[in-house]
Amino acid sequence: MKYIHLRIMELLEEKKISKNRICKDLDLQRGNFNRYCKDNFQRIDANLIVRLCEYLECEISDLLEIREK
Repeated sequence: MKYIHLRIMELLEEKKISKNRICKDLDLQRGNFNRYCKDNFQRIDANLIVRLCEYLECEISDLLEIREK
């Protein structure tokens, strides 16, 4: 079975940005953000994806990945 992996942690590490910083800058609840970081979500908020791409200066293809379970 395949699933969507959000490469948030990888990108944060590459850019040396903490979870606290991105949550504060984007006004995100830490609990919700952690669920995205752990691929523990049912739906992806399109607006959040746009905001993450702008903040991390990346393309959608850099952020989303299809993986095999």
